[in-house]
Amino acid sequence: MPFVADLRTVLRGRDFRRLFAVRLSSQATDGIFQVALASLVFFSPERSATPRAAAGVFAVTVLPYTLVGPFAGVLLDRWRRRQVLLFANVIRAAMVLGVAGILLAYSVGPALYVAVLACLSVNRFFLTGLGASLPHVVPRHELVMANAVSPTCGTLAVLAGGGLAYGVRRLFPDGDPGDAALLVVAALGYLAAAALVTRLAVDKLGPDADEAVDVQAPTPGWHAVAEGAAHVRQRPKVFHALVVVGISRFGYGLTTIATILLCRNHFNDPADVDAGLELLASVFAASAVGFALAAVATPLASERWGTSGWIWRCLLLGAVAELLVLARLTVPVALVAAALLGFAVQGLKICVDATVQRDVHDEFRGRVFAVYDVVFNVAFVVAASCAALVVPQDGFAPSLWLFIAVLFTVSAAGYGHASRRLAPTT
Repeated sequence: MPFVADLRTVLRGRDFRRLFAVRLSSQATDGIFQVALASLVFFSPERSATPRAAAGVFAVTVLPYTLVGPFAGVLLDRWRRRQVLLFANVIRAAMVLGVAGILLAYSVGPALYVAVLACLSVNRFFLTGLGASLPHVVPRHELVMANAVSPTCGTLAVLAGGGLAYGVRRLFPDGDPGDAALLVVAALGYLAAAALVTRLAVDKLGPDADEAVDVQAPTPGWHAVAEGAAHVRQRPKVFHALVVVGISRFGYGLTTIATILLCRNHFNDPADVDAGLELLASVFAASAVGFALAAVATPLASERWGTSGWIWRCLLLGAVAELLVLARLTVPVALVAAALLGFAVQGLKICVDATVQRDVHDEFRGRVFAVYDVVFNVAFVVAASCAALVVPQDGFAPSLWLFIAVLFTVSAAGYGHASRRLAPTT
């Protein structure tokens, strides 16, 4: 199986194995944390799920990635990235315990949302650090392969952690006390990830610059984004890749919010929150299948068509997924469409990650990943805002699915045309 062969190839590197273990443990814990938040907001019997509520929660969840990303990028070009990964996990563990305490003391309210924002802000440093560190633990010619197996396995770890949390949550009391107990489990997971980071040498993950690290006078965050953007503009392949990943994230965000509402309010009785959560778990499992298949197919496809050729084909596949739901909305069709869309967005992202890592100088890599983060997450926040206006409460939105299909198709045509102007296609 190509995916297994690729995984075996990159796992030969000792330092890759260690970084991989950190990724899996931390992102599995992210899944536990996310299930706790979903239980609090979307699938609690005393709280209803509406488009505005969904949009608000996703905006709160993603906003730190946008605001902190610029600072994370420049600091990752100055600080030892191994130390960032270590302390980010320790700080997240403390913050998640704080979220649990606030939940027990005040229930869901402004204080809880502020605490969640702070926790997710620290998570931005960790995820950006993983992306910037990967080229230091695999050879350049294995970057596409590593990006196929590493972030994909991380995404699967999130879903596996979510599935574990779904089962563990049943062992705890209903309501806020049970959610707080699940948050304590998440804090222990982050501490375990921090312990795994210590197996890496302090200087192993860069940055490569020989000059002394000056943490007293970091470049201002948005100035760092401007520096990264200027570097991107000098590299058309990277620029085009970031444009299409933003478009795919926008379409995926709209679909995600509609899917949550479909599972809670359309396919099931809104009062039966357990049935809604179970169906949503099935949809996410179908997406996980798509992610895994993308990891298998992308290295082979990129060898045949190049990363650019595979990116526009993934966009077209995403359009097909939206048209399937538009043609016939049933639970089986929704599951198939979720798998196809997961395949499309993950295959595209693998190629975009490899393009950024391969075509950007290491001393700019953190700042370019800051630009990447802003594009990736602003697109999702915009999608959430649009969803609040156009998605009905039951999630049934045929015109929205048609719009996304057209958007993906037009984007595939535009990206294919732009990439053909840059020879050779890679």
